[in-house]
Amino acid sequence: MGQNSVVRLGVIGLGNIARQHIQNLAGGQVADCELAATCARQAPAAADAFGVPHFTDYAELVHSGTCDAVVVATPTFTHFDIGACALRAGLHVLMEKPIGLSTQEGEQLLALQRPGQAFALMLNQRCDPLFVTMRELIEKGVLGQITRTHWTMTNWFRPEVYFQVSDWRATWRGEGGGLLLNQCIHNLDIFQWLCGMPASVQAFCEFGRYHDIEVEDEATAYFRYANGATGVFVGSTGEAPGVNRFDIIGDRGALAFDGQRLTLSENEPGTQAFSRDTREMFGMPVTTVSDITPERAVNQHAAVMGNFAAAILRGEELLAPAAAGLDSLALANAMLLSTWEARTVDLPLDSGHYQQQLAQRIATSSLRRKADIQASIDMSASYR
Repeated sequence: MGQNSVVRLGVIGLGNIARQHIQNLAGGQVADCELAATCARQAPAAADAFGVPHFTDYAELVHSGTCDAVVVATPTFTHFDIGACALRAGLHVLMEKPIGLSTQEGEQLLALQRPGQAFALMLNQRCDPLFVTMRELIEKGVLGQITRTHWTMTNWFRPEVYFQVSDWRATWRGEGGGLLLNQCIHNLDIFQWLCGMPASVQAFCEFGRYHDIEVEDEATAYFRYANGATGVFVGSTGEAPGVNRFDIIGDRGALAFDGQRLTLSENEPGTQAFSRDTREMFGMPVTTVSDITPERAVNQHAAVMGNFAAAILRGEELLAPAAAGLDSLALANAMLLSTWEARTVDLPLDSGHYQQQLAQRIATSSLRRKADIQASIDMSASYR
């Protein structure tokens, strides 16, 4: 592909998020990239409005020669087959999260990637200036050694209609899970992106506690890190209005995000040094607190797609390479496995063992019949 080329992009899937990507392309939000084809199992009349070839079979689009790259924006259970087809054909691939139903599926897809082939995942929250700011401060050592982490993310509320209008969501067969694989996969990605992967996980998931579904809609997990730090993660789709509170505590300070504002606390001296040296029985290190909330107005999805195009055309480093999606998926899988087997799960995850346990649940699972309901859809309200 020449230096001044434009990436010809095919969008596979025409659901809510796929249409968001198409809107970004049509609105000029993504540089160096143009919509070249669409694909959905049915041929919706709306596809005609895009003015590009439409396919009802993803393999036909992949082998049509119309595209340099594809976006896979289809139900999770189809990610593996579509991704494998595109990767084997030599196309560049940008996949909606998660990379598959399990870490084993993700590992198998990554094994198909060829040198020079861009394979990215839509981990769009890595483009949120707030999380970027947190990461930069941690990497600079401003907090010192991290000692405790805690994220309560329960404002992913979903009403029953969200599940009723889908045949695949919140089923073992269609999604491989619920809350952890769909909504909280973003939070788990950011959690480990900032704080690193824990050494072990013990979790307690509730299945269908708030909704008529077979998978988890609430989860509480306890993490232990190799350096002795601890962490807690709480997620739910059944709580309203819900809470979004993220704390990262270090020896020299702390970051606290309350869902709106980000504050930085800095200790002088560090906590452990003060504890060792002070003679004040009830003393505390001097702490300075600053509001460091950045401007967050950025089109995260367009940013990931633009970076994907730049990686193809100019070799720019991917913001969210597909391989990075394995860690958040491993956390979600480990939390489910810990609940199923009532034990602490060590990481790295034994992906083969997890796959066996998931397969047992898929064997007794089925896609549901969609309810004949006209749902009101505002995609902007789905982002947290």
